[in-house]
Amino acid sequence: GYMQLATCTSCNGARLKKESLWFKIDKRNIAELSNLNLDNLAAWFDGIELRLSDKQNAIAKDVLKEIRERLQFLMDVGLTYLTLYRPSKSLSGGESQRIRLATQIGSQLQGITYILDEPSIGLHQRDNQRLITALRNLRDIGNSVLVVEHDKDIMLASDYLVDIGPKAGKHGGEIVAMGTPQTILDSN
Repeated sequence: GYMQLATCTSCNGARLKKESLWFKIDKRNIAELSNLNLDNLAAWFDGIELRLSDKQNAIAKDVLKEIRERLQFLMDVGLTYLTLYRPSKSLSGGESQRIRLATQIGSQLQGITYILDEPSIGLHQRDNQRLITALRNLRDIGNSVLVVEHDKDIMLASDYLVDIGPKAGKHGGEIVAMGTPQTILDSN
């Protein structure tokens, strides 16, 4: 349905109902929380129960669990720097793909084949291990994960590699090597 929206002056032009900004949890409204990057937002949620009344804790118990899980999924795929306020149209292809990946991890579906096209694009090198762990978790719960990738760390972390080349575009298309990463490294 359609909601009547008002401009929130305290949140860089986000469109929210003015009344929604009156409600605060631990002195912050939804706009302020939406402008925190995900790692800071997760830190704010740490110990929130100690800052809430017993009644608020009873109401928020299940919601807090869900929020923490979803934040963790997003952080696990290396999106700690994003804010919830960020418009989806401003996300890069890699960021959008990692958000979908986080959603899939959260769904805990099994028996699915995931095909990812360079999920590490735009990802800082320090977050590669988080992405690798997320991909392994998808595999470990009973899924197949096929990844088109050029990142060395992700290739070395794979179970099996198929190297197609020898070059890109019309100069490629042949299987150059295939096997475990160690087998391919040993074959030079």
